[in-house]
Amino acid sequence: MEYELKGESPFPLALIHLDRGDSVQIEAGAMLYHNGKITLEGHMNSNGKSGLGGLMSAIGRKMTSGESFFITTATGNEAGGMLAIAPGNPGPITELAVDDSHQWRLNTGAFLATDTSAGYAMVRQKVDAAVFGGTGGLYVMETHGTGKMLISAYGDLLPIDLDGEDYVIDNNHVVAWDRNLEYHIEAASGSFGYTTGEGLVNRFSGRGRVYIQTRNVEALANLVKPFIPTSSD
Repeated sequence: MEYELKGESPFPLALIHLDRGDSVQIEAGAMLYHNGKITLEGHMNSNGKSGLGGLMSAIGRKMTSGESFFITTATGNEAGGMLAIAPGNPGPITELAVDDSHQWRLNTGAFLATDTSAGYAMVRQKVDAAVFGGTGGLYVMETHGTGKMLISAYGDLLPIDLDGEDYVIDNNHVVAWDRNLEYHIEAASGSFGYTTGEGLVNRFSGRGRVYIQTRNVEALANLVKPFIPTSSD
């Protein structure tokens, strides 16, 4: 995947260059424009399954992880194809290298685009993480293959490199993490963190990288909620 980032943060776009036969997969609804040399094909986000099994897989992914029901494949029809994409949230776009040494797990909403030689599947979380956590519900995305993947974040996107120590990170600020890292979900303090207002956190351990976002949508929603008129007003 050849691309360039255009625009200033926090509102960049990724301009992807596709020649004849080149393809990428993008998050449904991420396209801004293309130059007429691109074909877009939407299909169920079903982990390669077809028929009824594919339908149920796509429904299950939507219900258990909050992931899009559809995903879009963009293919170049001739040389010089250009496709502009952007996430729905204000924030940066960053490339993840996906290869034998680098596989990742992604939080809901992080995925933007990937080479067709790379991709992701849904993997089941531990029961406590799935029930109580904020990293994708019952399942999280896990990358596979080799290629480039673009992710996005709300606010800024910062790496934290672990070298055997533990890091405790608020659930809503986790974007992506190295698949080799161990993680557990726990209360920040008190009864589910209610005494500090921090709620639940991810405790990561081992060696690898975690990407965090400096803002979270839940905090924004809580900030504006008192100002939204209700039917009783």
